[in-house]
Amino acid sequence: MKVVLVHDWLTGMRGGEWVLLEIARLFPEAPILTLVHRKGSGVEELERREIHTSWLQSLSFGGRRWRYLLPLMPAAIESFTFPDADLVISTSHCVAKGVIPPPGAYHLSYIHTPVRYAWDQREVYMKRVSRPMKPIVQGVLARLRQWDMVSSARVDRVVANSRLVRWRVQHYWNRDAEVIPPPVETSFFTLGGEKGDRLLTVAALVPYKRVEVAIEMAARLGKGIDIVGAGPELGRLRRLSGPGVRFLGKVSREELREAYRRASALIVPNVEDFGMVTVEALACGTPVVGLEASGTADTVRAGIEGELAEQNSVGALTAALERVLNREWDPVELRRRSRVFSREQFLVRFRFLLDRLGFGVGIG
Repeated sequence: MKVVLVHDWLTGMRGGEWVLLEIARLFPEAPILTLVHRKGSGVEELERREIHTSWLQSLSFGGRRWRYLLPLMPAAIESFTFPDADLVISTSHCVAKGVIPPPGAYHLSYIHTPVRYAWDQREVYMKRVSRPMKPIVQGVLARLRQWDMVSSARVDRVVANSRLVRWRVQHYWNRDAEVIPPPVETSFFTLGGEKGDRLLTVAALVPYKRVEVAIEMAARLGKGIDIVGAGPELGRLRRLSGPGVRFLGKVSREELREAYRRASALIVPNVEDFGMVTVEALACGTPVVGLEASGTADTVRAGIEGELAEQNSVGALTAALERVLNREWDPVELRRRSRVFSREQFLVRFRFLLDRLGFGVGIG
């Protein structure tokens, strides 16, 4: 059986890349097709794989500048050819699911979200566009929405990473989806150390993550907050921050684990597709504050692993945070919940799906 894996881009190790890694381990000989690849940006196990890039690679400065190529991505993903594939597995939060499989091949797509720039997050991204460019960008996004909906028909089976993403798939594409939560390394993120008094947010510093809301929440309660992550919003967020805010930037996995262990609570102030950081925090015995209308609600049950705000506002989130800080939490119970979303559980669910589809890979 010839298997081909398709991924949007390989420029770092975020949630989507950890999902790709687990699926790739099931198919050691499968090549990986991706729009652009920044060599050395992934874990060694992925870097050793047979990786094929699109014609966008030459325009992306070695995989270092790729986001401005968004209008070209549909054509680039459609340019891949692989005539002898039996099974195509795409992992997609942008355009990977739009790859054109050869006749007779079965296409299984693991969806992190339909293109957020074109659908649920388009208003957030449009705020960053200058007035003269708005009509042009709106036209690009309109064409991208049309392509995204039409190309979803090329997928034989859709898998969503959360109930929220399943709703988006149904709402935007009129497709049904099976939910399989992504794998989290709960064997690495473990209990240890003593709790401190500082809050924590772990996120890319981009607009839709709403890190400024976490900063405001901490300020309202007079708490210090550590922010792990990097991105283009760093300068603006620094200007909004008081002395109790520490920007830690990119950290090692070991440093991240220690940050989870020390934190009194993790704040997730935005609507997450799923939110692997939530599970990582729970695995380290840290309660979570998030939104009810978010992928966070797949992992956090209000009053059991943390609190969920019913309204998407600073006030509602701050009230939820105050409830978390005013009670004791059992780290062992929080960690027990995280194991539902371990990499072992992901593999059980994903193998079972492959077996039902007639592509069983055994229990290796």
